[in-house]
Amino acid sequence: MKRNIFGFVVFVFNIIAGNCFAQHPGWTVFTASNSDLPDDNITALGIEGNSIWIGTVWGGLAKFDDTNWTIYDTLNSSLPSIYVNALAIEGTTGTKWISTWGKFGHGNGLSKFDGTNWTMYDTSNSGLPSNDIYTIETEGSNIWIGTYGGGLAKFDGTNWTVYDTSNSGVPLNAVTAIGIEGTTGNIWVGTYGYGGGLAKFDGTNWTVFNSSNSGLPNNNIGAIEIEGNNIWIGTWLGGLAKYDGTNWTVYNTTNSGLPNNYVYDIGTEGGNVWLGTGGGGLAKFDGTEWTVYDTSNSGLPLNTIHTLEIDGNNIWIGTSSGGLAVYNTVGIEESSISDFGFRNADLRIGKNPFVQSTLISYQIPAMGKVSLALYDISGCCVKTLVNGEKGAGSYSINLNAKELKAGIYFVQLTTGTFKTTKKIAVIR
Repeated sequence: MKRNIFGFVVFVFNIIAGNCFAQHPGWTVFTASNSDLPDDNITALGIEGNSIWIGTVWGGLAKFDDTNWTIYDTLNSSLPSIYVNALAIEGTTGTKWISTWGKFGHGNGLSKFDGTNWTMYDTSNSGLPSNDIYTIETEGSNIWIGTYGGGLAKFDGTNWTVYDTSNSGVPLNAVTAIGIEGTTGNIWVGTYGYGGGLAKFDGTNWTVFNSSNSGLPNNNIGAIEIEGNNIWIGTWLGGLAKYDGTNWTVYNTTNSGLPNNYVYDIGTEGGNVWLGTGGGGLAKFDGTEWTVYDTSNSGLPLNTIHTLEIDGNNIWIGTSSGGLAVYNTVGIEESSISDFGFRNADLRIGKNPFVQSTLISYQIPAMGKVSLALYDISGCCVKTLVNGEKGAGSYSINLNAKELKAGIYFVQLTTGTFKTTKKIAVIR
């Protein structure tokens, strides 16, 4: 699910010596005013190949493939409402499962979109126990649906199975979060309301965890994320909890760097846990240190985050009214060596990493303006090495690191329509 879908560089270089190309490098924001995003209130996100799917409150469903936007609403599709509440995408087929809400706060059931055809499921034509759907997750050919008032439902494409308080260990019929363990197949179910909490279903037995019998800090569950043996649980008001099968660890605004105790969504990548909060912005926890991104120190347009998706180095963030943001954690993307298979320009770095100096060699196929510049990891130009007309041929320049701090830098060559970037490391 978390694949690197975009080859584009989130940063856009401004090749002017001494100037950073953006106030907040690594951040790009899409809104209804600067793009074809149909609404700035984002409720759901899903990744499919090279596209991101976006559910909105007032604009229906949108698909963005890095170039084109496609909008699905009640006028041009069979989507029953423009208020999309939840979204899940089957990994094998690419089928989209969508829940929408209509007038007076009532749900419209479940919509299936295979790219061509729409199929609707509700309480009148299927085994769906409630039309009010909070969350959807996919597990192979099984679709798990969390409803408000109807408990948990599983649909395998033919048969419906319902788990509620009358026939299972689901603690409440308001199911707000679902997590699925890939190794064991255990289903983790989060509920909302008094007497609720978290439940684990292994296919036969149910185990319930709540604030009375476990280390769960609050019984109102907003998000569940599985990371190896760790179950990460986001609560509404109680902060973040981690359960490793034996021990509970709780992180809140009092004992950690978590900026807000309302955790609406969770994602993991490379040992990092990313959290979307209800007013505290975006938080990253690497197991030791906390980093918070909010409107005061980053390009995040709003501090209330409904949903997030992690896609390689890209963190996609859906806000409550600030649109869609993407944060590239690396920031500057190196060109692939395969680029040189059809271009005659080239850029090569000598000793790397290096302490004092290294030789930068480049070649250009024709006379033209050449820019060779050095950028730090934040995207700020720290040194212009070449900026002027050059004839066709090979050149080299010695980069002296005497005035550079130890760290990662990027050398970028631009000539005509060709642009390539190489990463270098200064060590001490």
